[in-house]
Amino acid sequence: MLLTIVIIVILIGVYVLFMKVYPVFGRRPSEGDIRRFSQSPQYAQNKFENPVPAMMNMSFRTTLGILRDMIKGSPNRRPKSPLPMERPQFNVNGDTSVTWFGHSASLLIIDGKALLLDPMFGRTPSPFPWIGKNRYSGGIPFEIAELPQIDAVILSHDHYDHLDYGSIMKIKHKVKRFFVPLGVGAHLIRWGVPAAKIEEHDWWEEISFEGLDLACTPANHFSGRSTNDRGATLWCSWVIKGESSSIFFSGDSGYTPHFKQIGDKYGPFDLTLMECGQYDERWADIHLMPEETVQAHLDVKGKVMMPIHWGAFTLAIHDWNDPVARAAKASETKGVKMVTPPIGQTIIIKGSDVQSYPKTNWWVQA
Repeated sequence: MLLTIVIIVILIGVYVLFMKVYPVFGRRPSEGDIRRFSQSPQYAQNKFENPVPAMMNMSFRTTLGILRDMIKGSPNRRPKSPLPMERPQFNVNGDTSVTWFGHSASLLIIDGKALLLDPMFGRTPSPFPWIGKNRYSGGIPFEIAELPQIDAVILSHDHYDHLDYGSIMKIKHKVKRFFVPLGVGAHLIRWGVPAAKIEEHDWWEEISFEGLDLACTPANHFSGRSTNDRGATLWCSWVIKGESSSIFFSGDSGYTPHFKQIGDKYGPFDLTLMECGQYDERWADIHLMPEETVQAHLDVKGKVMMPIHWGAFTLAIHDWNDPVARAAKASETKGVKMVTPPIGQTIIIKGSDVQSYPKTNWWVQA
């Protein structure tokens, strides 16, 4: 009995030490941070919460069903061959442009400023990136060293498929500023990003940055990078407005009235980057179903929609191209203009003239 207790204590000690030493997990907010967060309307009972409770049906029976579905799998949960990629254009002058790198990672060039959105460039979204299957494209369509000087990295939350330790370590030296929701700055500071480069924001806070107007806006989701830090940091969407263009980046979210509130306050948007993928009816409160993606685009008063959060990793049970296929069908039904550039293709934002955007259903043949 005594030996068993000793072994359990040792295992717990090793686990606690590993959680503290392994940098990928990031860092929990300090006591001073927590006192600061207590002023946020989103913070209650020592954690951030959604105003619309995010109900996830995770009963024992449901969990068994999810495990069964994941083990059973589907031949189309991953593409049969690596997805096609194109070489991006890193020209920071001239027209507003956007380049999608798969999942939610994008480079936005607006008013001559280069903004990286949720730059996850790693092989797999995991605290142990050497485990698991590689991204669908096999990699990214450029060398990170080729990136231009980045004026700002904009993060939506701290999940591994959006905030990647390896990617931040490779780009941090060429980033002027990091804009993040409350609490996420602690991760970056642990990874060597100077605190002076980091701005943390709550929902509805507005920021002026080198001629751009940014706003940290709501999302219905959650956060966490380890076993005991759920809700320790905030999650959000972002409004990005320049002289020539207006962009909405949804982050991860379930469908709630916050999209209409954002549209009423900040719309219309020339382009929306809308979450579309990794969904399931069992967790529909924290991820948009494809038809909801289209409706959320309409709610924020978007002109052209680009679906994101798909095309890189298998994090749900649906077919890999089901998100874009369903979104395309819903867009046609509702008269929404949708663009689906291949990974790496740089597109110029040209208002609502969707005919001027390159558009191929490359995901049908992939």
